[in-house]
Amino acid sequence: MFESKVIGMIIEGIRDTLYMTIGSTIVGYALGLPLGIVLFVTSDKGLKPNKIIYRIGDFVCNIIRSIPFLILLILLIPFTRLIVGKSYGSTATIVPLVICAAPYIARVVESSLNEVDPGVIEAAKAMGANPFQIIFKVLIVEAKTSLFRGLTITTGLLLGYSAMSGTVGGGGLGDIAVRYGYYRWQTDIMIVTVILLIVIFQIIQNLGNFVSKKIDHRKR
Repeated sequence: MFESKVIGMIIEGIRDTLYMTIGSTIVGYALGLPLGIVLFVTSDKGLKPNKIIYRIGDFVCNIIRSIPFLILLILLIPFTRLIVGKSYGSTATIVPLVICAAPYIARVVESSLNEVDPGVIEAAKAMGANPFQIIFKVLIVEAKTSLFRGLTITTGLLLGYSAMSGTVGGGGLGDIAVRYGYYRWQTDIMIVTVILLIVIFQIIQNLGNFVSKKIDHRKR
């Protein structure tokens, strides 16, 4: 049996992991969702094609997504310290998580909007809907199932990245696994943290799948 001190540490690790994952997902979508909409709207088949804006957004997304998260985490240490005053801990880890997530979310959103039947968009135009009405009352509504599935995938991805940040003092279950499982060879603690990460991931995945099925109007 673990000592009460170890149990308390693990509970705190769960809290920090959820804080990093949920916090970075929310802020990531606050940045990535608008960027994804802009990419869709300015693409060749979008509502307002604009090659310059699209290429800039496309370039930024590709550059950031091509950098492995662990390297990005280290590269952003000065920026993270500037934003939150330190480069370690759960709050500091949210900064690189958001920067990593936003371009990925933008691509997910762009892909989801591209799945909407063009006929629905044309029908909205024929009824006199302006671009903003088409985006918020047609595209997002029609793509909500795909968008929510993307949210589920993104949240699971950020959970894994939050654990990876433990290698540089990011906090959470990943930090516990590294400090105790790797540096101190306490395999039992490492196994517990891995199991907890798997359980959290499964809860996120199953909850996301459940909600996606509920909001999928195509199956009704």
